[in-house]
Amino acid sequence: MNNPYEYLGVGRNATEKDIMDAYRRIAGDITNANIPDSEKTQRMNELNNAYDAVLNELRGTTAYAGNQSQNNYNNGSQFSDVRQCINSGRLDDAETILNGVPSYMVTAEWHYLKGVIHQRRGWLNEAYSCYQTACSMDPHNQEYSAAFNSLNNNSRGGYRTTTKTKDTDVCDICTGLLCADCCCECLGGDLIPCC
Repeated sequence: MNNPYEYLGVGRNATEKDIMDAYRRIAGDITNANIPDSEKTQRMNELNNAYDAVLNELRGTTAYAGNQSQNNYNNGSQFSDVRQCINSGRLDDAETILNGVPSYMVTAEWHYLKGVIHQRRGWLNEAYSCYQTACSMDPHNQEYSAAFNSLNNNSRGGYRTTTKTKDTDVCDICTGLLCADCCCECLGGDLIPCC
């Protein structure tokens, strides 16, 4: 790829919306193409490099350098392009790439990244499930475990945990309330505030 603008089919005066539309169109074409997965991966990497180069130039971040080094930031990752999309806030693009992965290539990292996307969108139940699957597939990976534990420990309302008090077990919702009248069913209340 010599010119990222030509690759995307946009001019130098294109808006971010034009660039995003071109990216999505080409990504869809690549995903739906009847080509080997290795070629799809290569084409997606080229597309991501072109997209990032054009956006960076548009935003004045960096001029297009014409090298592939930006794709090597996450050594050992099967989905470095997805991580790059997530880190730059392009969740739809990251999910498009993940959804195009054939089932035999779905790994623990795939589930983890899917969980990151869900969590950033606020879909905590889905994120929890993805992190749990990633941890069960690769129980020794600290990145997956940290994400799962963080979500599990910080969840409120979706995943109730029990806290042992002197007299009774209380869920994590009730421990933060002001009075017993506000408690949920774990203490016989109905979550109707009295104060």
